[in-house]
Amino acid sequence: MKLLWTLLFLYSVNIYALEVDIHELDSLSKNGQQVVSTWIDQSVKKTKNTLGPLKQTTLPIYLKPQYFAFEPVPWATVKRSNPDGVELHIDRYASLNAFTKDWTLYHELSHLYLPLFPYSAFWLSEGFASYMQNVIMRDSGVITQAQFVQRLDAGFNRGRLQSKTKSQPLSELSADMWNEGAQQRVYWTGAAFFVEADLALHQQGQTLAEIIKAYQLCCRTARSSAKAFIKDLDKLSRSSIFTSLYAEYKNRTDFPNVTKKLINTL
Repeated sequence: MKLLWTLLFLYSVNIYALEVDIHELDSLSKNGQQVVSTWIDQSVKKTKNTLGPLKQTTLPIYLKPQYFAFEPVPWATVKRSNPDGVELHIDRYASLNAFTKDWTLYHELSHLYLPLFPYSAFWLSEGFASYMQNVIMRDSGVITQAQFVQRLDAGFNRGRLQSKTKSQPLSELSADMWNEGAQQRVYWTGAAFFVEADLALHQQGQTLAEIIKAYQLCCRTARSSAKAFIKDLDKLSRSSIFTSLYAEYKNRTDFPNVTKKLINTL
């Protein structure tokens, strides 16, 4: 069974009506249904406040409630289809506060703002979601600026550590990261790419979130090559920021040097 409701999103002169379609909600208790539907509603709104409306009219959410779990959302994934959706494995007994503080749904929703890339470019999609989950949580007051800096720095440290044993060119490693167990390096090198892009955009009076909002309106497709995506972002930002960083990152074998001091300027 599923529950439908509509969230109206206003952006500029455009009106987007997003229908959130929650599957298996009625497998929860009445209190659980209220908690989970409120959490999803609030998370979608928080993500929209940072990144703008999604370029789709329906958002399916596939719940997989668990009786035993050690965290609110032990696992989740994007389901690429028409429309794209999110599968959430959740602790059926978690509180609204616990769900709200969990990063997972913000991460998965962020994925939906980018097209599906080839495996060799998954470092872009995972990096974007890993960075943006923290931006959304910071922007909405779920975490503080200090926590934002600490979480990104901790992620970069994990990626830097794994780079010592997973030193293949990034695009090559990205294509085989599950077999290699190289998620830390791939995800967080990708996040560093977007942090560096955001830092450069700030120097021009722009932000990455603003560019992604514009990308939804003009250019977002279901699938894209990395190069086409990067070209679109450069066009929207009227810069060569993304092309320059992409050329630097796609085959790099080391971990970038992004300091806490730099992160704190975002």
